[in-house]
Amino acid sequence: MGPADILERARGVRLAIFDVDGVLTDGTLWIGAAGEAFKAFNIHDGHGLKMLQAAGVETAILSGRDSGAVVRRAAELSIRHVVQGAGDKNAAFDELLSSSGYAAADCSFMGDDLPDLPVLRRCGFAVAVANAVDAVKAAAHYVTLAPGGHGAAREFCDLVIAARAQLASAQVV
Repeated sequence: MGPADILERARGVRLAIFDVDGVLTDGTLWIGAAGEAFKAFNIHDGHGLKMLQAAGVETAILSGRDSGAVVRRAAELSIRHVVQGAGDKNAAFDELLSSSGYAAADCSFMGDDLPDLPVLRRCGFAVAVANAVDAVKAAAHYVTLAPGGHGAAREFCDLVIAARAQLASAQVV
């Protein structure tokens, strides 16, 4: 896929959907003595999501795990659509499309591992992080230079904003 095709797909994104573990985080889980899970989120990725929203693109989370940390981070970033505990990401994607009113072609999805493949194969702009498994990279329209949890989401956000020719006009929130 050439640069013009990538920009065209990026330009068409109306709803940007992100996996969490391995995408918005580096995939590391810290488990406390009481069983609580801790996750580290990249501040640059978060700022990218806010800029993407300011540029008129809605954001969503679609994760196979349940985590209070994700609920909190999503609230901080004003992410309206949050789907967690999705054992079947394809079915969860259908529900997200129904609740949001978007078509699959209007959506991007950023993933890193095999459970993400069904959604990556259906969305308009499939994105894999640099450290994704090979099958995910092969299914992606675009593979980031940055690994998950270390600027990959920001790289994607900047690409979509630039493709929409709104980088200069995106308000910093």
